[in-house]
Amino acid sequence: MKKRVEDLTVTKNRRLGEGFFVIDVSSADGLPEILPGQFVQVLVTDSPSTFLRRPLSVHDVNYSTGTMSLLVQIAGPGTERISRLNPGEKLNLIYPLGNSFTIPGKGEKVLLTGGGCGMAPLLLLGRKIIEAGVAPVFALGFRNRSRILDHDEFRKLGEVILATEDGSEGHKGFITDLPQFMDNDWDRIYCCGPEPMMKAVAAACLRRDIFCEVSLENLMACGIGVCLCCIVPTTSGNLCSCTDGPVFNVRDLKWQISG
Repeated sequence: MKKRVEDLTVTKNRRLGEGFFVIDVSSADGLPEILPGQFVQVLVTDSPSTFLRRPLSVHDVNYSTGTMSLLVQIAGPGTERISRLNPGEKLNLIYPLGNSFTIPGKGEKVLLTGGGCGMAPLLLLGRKIIEAGVAPVFALGFRNRSRILDHDEFRKLGEVILATEDGSEGHKGFITDLPQFMDNDWDRIYCCGPEPMMKAVAAACLRRDIFCEVSLENLMACGIGVCLCCIVPTTSGNLCSCTDGPVFNVRDLKWQISG
């Protein structure tokens, strides 16, 4: 898939919750095909301490309006600078990057699991799954009620189950503690979030012989497989998360192949 290096125009910037925001950008040339799980590398300007581009998952794509949405957590000067962009300003991106989630077949039962900002790629994935004739279920986990991100768009696509570690909203505990996670006979489970969460989901899927794909959130400096800082050990050797991933089948990852 051909990559672009382009200045896109910010059309909207809205807060989702404590330290999180969604920024919408549009391309004067129209958006190329963007697959669920792919990401962009963002150039941060006017931030003297930010030297490298920042990788951000594609949250959503609307071809009718020509806009792409990026869900961002403020984690340092770079993302803080992006959070202050106003409509009309430019954002330079390299995109679309990486591989994508595989789409289930008709009639399969699928669960999309996300922890915190890890819910970012699941919205576009949910849309593509619906296009394939499958009804997705979303399980979203957060630390507590104050950290819950706006998930109204997810509810438009399917059932949403919430879990919080302290029980202040939804089920108490982790996503893997949800009765729906353990009791339903899922054909596929997709996951993105903190590594401990993804490892727990992967281990459960391996024990139950459930197809599972995870989107890794490794540090990526270049996004095109040159710097080798996002290497992940797999059964096929060391691979770059940015070009061979970020989506991997858990059976191919050495950190969790034993279950």
